[in-house]
Amino acid sequence: MSRNIKLTNLTKTSGCAAKIGPSILHNVLSSLPKFEDANLLVGFDTSDDACVYKINDNTVAIQTVDFFPPMVDDPYTFGQIAAANALSDIYAMGGNPATAMNLLCFPSCLDMSIMHDILAGGYDKVKESGAVIAGGHTIADPTPKYGLCVSGFAHPSEILSNSNAKTGDVIILTKPLGIGVMNTAAKAELLTESKVKEIAAIMSMLNKYAKECMSGLDVHACTDITGFSLIGHSYEMASGSSKTIEIFSDCIPIIDGALDYAKMGIIPEGMYNNFDYLKDKFTLASDIKQELQDVLLDPQTSGGLLISLPERNVKEFLSRSETFTSYARVVGQVFDKGDKHIIIK
Repeated sequence: MSRNIKLTNLTKTSGCAAKIGPSILHNVLSSLPKFEDANLLVGFDTSDDACVYKINDNTVAIQTVDFFPPMVDDPYTFGQIAAANALSDIYAMGGNPATAMNLLCFPSCLDMSIMHDILAGGYDKVKESGAVIAGGHTIADPTPKYGLCVSGFAHPSEILSNSNAKTGDVIILTKPLGIGVMNTAAKAELLTESKVKEIAAIMSMLNKYAKECMSGLDVHACTDITGFSLIGHSYEMASGSSKTIEIFSDCIPIIDGALDYAKMGIIPEGMYNNFDYLKDKFTLASDIKQELQDVLLDPQTSGGLLISLPERNVKEFLSRSETFTSYARVVGQVFDKGDKHIIIK
């Protein structure tokens, strides 16, 4: 047993790039029967971030689960990122996390201190969120994986979905793109140590702070950007809302270096899965380069929130966001439904 084994060498794919491709998942889920329950306010019909179940007229429960293999070698940092990613779904739905349970797959070849550090990273992020960890489940597995099952609560009027964008809304993104590309470059040992730390800091930042910036504003729709990419999650928002979203490609926050590595072909497998599913669902301006398209389709691990809100609220949101990030910016606008749900300008 050793602490010298690199966690990323124990997995073929990293983070949210390890998710099953959207085309396969859609085909399987669409063939399964649907549960009917009057108290189930949000299920998986609109590909939303979590399920919402009514407890009474004043309280709904929000539940989500997420786990994945490591995208960094430091076990504590891996635990932080995995926890932040799982907690994000609660924030994207407008709620606050309350309880969490660990999900851990752990190889017998690794020292138990690595298990401790993974869990400690998760504990610290859950503590930062204000929730508590109350148990979990572990199994032996050659590929390490970690995440959380999270429950949160909210008033029914506070719930946000990804399918209520309104014509005229402005679209805001709160974290930069390129995480999947940069994690792939890191696995190939192409990044400096300082760059690896920069990417880890982005992934481990809780979307709690972006959610708090929405307080009191007329937010119509929200989702978080993870393995389905910016185009994919924008498509879910646009199709669920029966709208078209125009994405302003020159306004997208992108991690320095991501376009260069994408141009070199250093892109995760998940990008190809996303493109195969989405290729007929968006149009692309003729002057947009291949590497930018790849980044727009790049699977993100613990990405930012994608928020649809009236233009009158944009200045206030961006002003509030300056307290925790320099990345939040306007990246698109909502229009009446056109020929395609997504237009990249």
